[in-house]
Order: sequence, then C-alpha cells, then structure tokens
Amino acid sequence: MQLTHPQFIITNAFSHGRRRVAVLAATVALVDFLSFRQAFGLNLFLLSILLTFAILISARKPPHPITATVYLSLSAIASAPLLEAPTASGFIISMAAVILIALKAAKLLPKRPSAIPLVLLRFMPSMLTGLPKTYRRYSRSLSGRTIFGAVLKSLTGWMLPLGMGLVFLLLFSAANPLIEMGLHNIDLRFMLNLLDISRLAFWLAAASLIWAMIRPRLTPKRRRSSIDPVGDSPITGLLDHRALIRSLAIFNLLFAMQTALDLIYLWGGAELPAGMSHAEYAHRGAYPLVATALLAAAFVLIAMRRGGPGDASRLIRALVIAWIIQNVLLCLSSILRLDLYVEAYSLTHLRLAAGVWMGLVAIGLIFILARIALRRSNEWLISMNLLTLATVLYFGAFFDSSAFIARFNVENSLEFSQYGTPLDIHYLASLGPSAIPALDLYLSAAPEDGDKRRLASFARQRLAFPITSRPQAWRSWSYRQERMKNYLLTRL
Repeated sequence: MQLTHPQFIITNAFSHGRRRVAVLAATVALVDFLSFRQAFGLNLFLLSILLTFAILISARKPPHPITATVYLSLSAIASAPLLEAPTASGFIISMAAVILIALKAAKLLPKRPSAIPLVLLRFMPSMLTGLPKTYRRYSRSLSGRTIFGAVLKSLTGWMLPLGMGLVFLLLFSAANPLIEMGLHNIDLRFMLNLLDISRLAFWLAAASLIWAMIRPRLTPKRRRSSIDPVGDSPITGLLDHRALIRSLAIFNLLFAMQTALDLIYLWGGAELPAGMSHAEYAHRGAYPLVATALLAAAFVLIAMRRGGPGDASRLIRALVIAWIIQNVLLCLSSILRLDLYVEAYSLTHLRLAAGVWMGLVAIGLIFILARIALRRSNEWLISMNLLTLATVLYFGAFFDSSAFIARFNVENSLEFSQYGTPLDIHYLASLGPSAIPALDLYLSAAPEDGDKRRLASFARQRLAFPITSRPQAWRSWSYRQERMKNYLLTRL
C-alpha cells in the first residue's frame, strides 16, 4: 500500500488526533494535581515546562531531540522568575514563551519578528473557541456515526460483563466475610470530589487553554479594502497639510510653555506662589502629563501615517520631531515630579509602578522618533514596544518590590533618618513577609518603650508566624519564601 493512499492519510490523521486527545487528558490531570486549590509557587514553573512538553509530544512531526531540548530550555529560562516568586509578570512571560513555542512547533510563527504581535492577536481567540470548534468538527467519526454513539455502543458492550460481575461480587461478599470487609474498607468519597462543580469548571478551562497550545490555530486575516480606511476616517480627513502644520505649531508652543515652567520651578527650584509647595506642584502634574504624552503619541501615529500629508512634508516632520522631544522632556519631568512626591509622602506600589510606566512611555516616544527618522512601519514600532515591555516584566519579576518599598520607607522615615514623613506601620505590614527585614531595621533604631515600636513588633510576629510555624507544600515552594524562612531561622 502506498503511503500517499487517501485511506492511510485519513487513518494517520485520526491516530494523531487520538494521540492529541490522550495528551490533553494527561496534561489536564497533571495540571489538576499541580495547581487545583494549591498555593502558587514551584507549581507554576512546572506548569510551563509541562505545557511545553505536551506541545512537543503532540506535534504531528515530533521535533529532533536537540530542537526539543532547546525549546524546553527556552521555556525554563522564560519561567525562571517563577522560581524566585509566583508573580503575575513572571506568569505572563512564561505563558508568552509557551505560546511562541506552540506557534513555532506548528509552523505558524512568522519569520519576521515584527509580524509576531499580529500573529499573537490572531491566536488569542482560539484559546477560548478552539476546543468547541474542534468538538463540532470531529463530532462525527470517519464512517459518519457520531463519536457519542460509538462510545455509547462501546459502553453497552461492557454493561453485561460488568453487571454480572457485580452480582457475583455481591454474592461472594455475602458468602465470604473477608471480601465483605474489603468492600467496606473501599473509600469512594474521592468520587464525590471529582463531581465538584468548581473542579469540573477548572478542568474545562484548563482543557480549553491546553488544547489551544497543542493544536494552535490563527483566525483568518481580514482582506484589506481597496479604500484606505485610515485615510477616509472623519478624524484623519480633517488632518490635511495645513491643519497639521497649524496643530503642531500650537502644540509645540503649549508644550514649550509647560517645559519652561518645569525648568523654572521643578528643575531650577524657584520659589512657588504662596500656599503651594513643591510636593503639591509635583503631585498635580505627575499622572496628567503622562496621559498628555500618550495622547500626543496617538496624534503622531495618525499624522505620520504612510501616504498621509505628514509623510512627505519636511516641515511637518521637523515639527513632529520637536514635539516628540518635548514629550520626552515632559515624561522626565513627570518622573522628577513623582520623585519629589515620594520624598514628601513615602513610596507605595502604585507610585513605583507609575515611575516604571512613565519610563516606558518615554521609551515609547523615543521609538516613535526612531520610526519617523528611520521610516519604519507601525508594525516595527509595536514590536519594539512589546519587546521593551517583555524585558521589563521579565527582569521585574526577579525584583522584590515589597522589600524595596519597605526598606525605602524605613530609611527615609522621620523616626529613622530624622527627616521625611512618619513611618506608616500599617502599610508596611500590608506589604507581606518581604517587609520583615525592614521592620527589623526599624526596631533596631526605635525607642524601647514607644507605642509604634510595639505595633511594629506585633506586625513582625504576625508576618513571621505563617512562615515559621506551618510546613510548606512543595508545590507552593519559591526561592524568595525559602530565603525569608532562612532569614527568620537565623534571628530566632
């Protein structure tokens, strides 16, 4: 029989489909064992490796051992932040790596890196719809009978043997006390756990996501209309050559005024009007100025679109470049404003995240400047911004922000350094066990009989108790928690 015979191809495809279903069932069972109703930790790292392994063994053509080793190594490197601590950013990066490996194994990953974001957007819908579509597609067997009917027929063939076997077993139990005792010792309560609604929902969600990984599909591309939708939109229709020049001239003047005020009062330290402090001046402008920069970036992308009036005009390009430079200075001013505000009112997670966000906006504006100067596409711009965001998320997952914030607030508190703001013990305790070293630092310098010292000591004991008194499950292990446990053991 020829290998290209249609019946052989159909049989081979059906066999591969059954192998995928087996891999799906095994992976769902392992995911349930690792993560259902378990605290997050080492299980998230193992989950990403498990998904990568499932992708490789369910591929239509299994990859070469060296290639498989490379994929597993890349997945392990991308998931390494999860060994440090189970953070959201680390989980996002690890799952992004698994998705890229799935697309690469299925030969759906484009050769141009700049085209990857669009492919990821086309893949996302299949994470929710892939399994239902596959079920509808394969709801009928090769002979036309439904799979449900085939399964029912198979079960019917087992009904007589199992039924008669149960009858004989009951008769033997009545005749033999040892068999009766053995039947009574069988605990069937685990069957009730399998019927838990929340567990069934977890299995369904896990199966949908896993199936999307082992059988990735992309939504079809939309056909481009012969009429440019951007050029015919009501907004861009107003942005002709004259309107763009007028808009950019006004915008540059307004931004120059704001930059001049920042140079005088923020960077130069000039005295503000009566009743206004530098902290208030900084706080009032930190977040609105970032929103202004984002709005300016959107305007630039529309104004400098391919084939638009701004694409060929040197004057418009010069005005846009000058405006982007002013926006970058605006972001730097926003970071300085935030620094002054933190100096006056201490550091929080939101303020730290705002500083990182402002830095990302500034980098994004520089990429827009590079796009205009190098005449790159918006696809390139999106890819560079996503790469920057992924890099920040990856390395940020190793960073213990709670420990940094707690130590910063203690070292810059009024009680510890004789300047700054009074230390907020309640906020420090809300940061979790990572704040314990900072609390120890504060307790080493706090007065022996102060109320705040007693509050800090109580908060320290409350944070340390779960770590030192309760055994930790291996599935929820993390290197950060292990370090904290060792730290506490050395200070008992």
